[in-house]
Amino acid sequence: MGEAGRLAVVSGGGTGIGAAVTRGLVADGFDVVVVGRRGDVLRAATERIGADCGRAGAVRAVVADLTDPGQLSGVVEAVDGRPVDAVVNNAGGYLGGDTGTLAGVAAHWRANLDANVLTAVLLTEALRPVLRRPGGRVILLSSIAAQRGGGGAYSAAKAALHGWAYDLAAQLGPEQITVNVVSPGYVAETEFFGDRMTPEGHAKRVAATLVGRAGLPDDIAGAVRYLAGRDAGYVTGQVLGVNGGSVLGR
Repeated sequence: MGEAGRLAVVSGGGTGIGAAVTRGLVADGFDVVVVGRRGDVLRAATERIGADCGRAGAVRAVVADLTDPGQLSGVVEAVDGRPVDAVVNNAGGYLGGDTGTLAGVAAHWRANLDANVLTAVLLTEALRPVLRRPGGRVILLSSIAAQRGGGGAYSAAKAALHGWAYDLAAQLGPEQITVNVVSPGYVAETEFFGDRMTPEGHAKRVAATLVGRAGLPDDIAGAVRYLAGRDAGYVTGQVLGVNGGSVLGR
């Protein structure tokens, strides 16, 4: 409970990695505002996490589509004037589409950029005035696909977060606010692959690691909890790969 009294905002926090991050931050003592598009899923997750952690009043759900600037006001209202200690930008995912025409290609790329980049930019900008100074944290969830490709528009969108993180770290550093990226490798037990994952695909991804297993949401949450905590004040402008050794640091 070393982070008692601090406030975090987590996007895409209803399932998978986002829910694990929320649970970890609540366990650490943070109050957490969880943002997502699916109200029923979001509310069920926040109620469950609050009850499991014995801190029902510490978790609040805000339903919003973060690609729509007009819906960010609900997040700001939920913060209610408190300093925000950590913004965890986890919303996003791989969005398919019909790329058989140029119009289809444009729609596919815009959808992936909106879901993975614009959501992070708008949430961070909306909360930028209330980030704690000194000591605020901005954390972006990227992907191994940004570093090794393989995801087309999704890879490009996640890679865009890296360049933006470097700029934002330089802008906010003088105010003692850190900005970092967590880049997961293959993580099981999420909705990311939907019904696309096969036993062969799972085995191939596990074989690509050095540790011989798939990642779990709690593995990623552990990295986020470190970067959101007080001990990470001298870490900024970094991309932290959490991938079992599938891509080595560089």
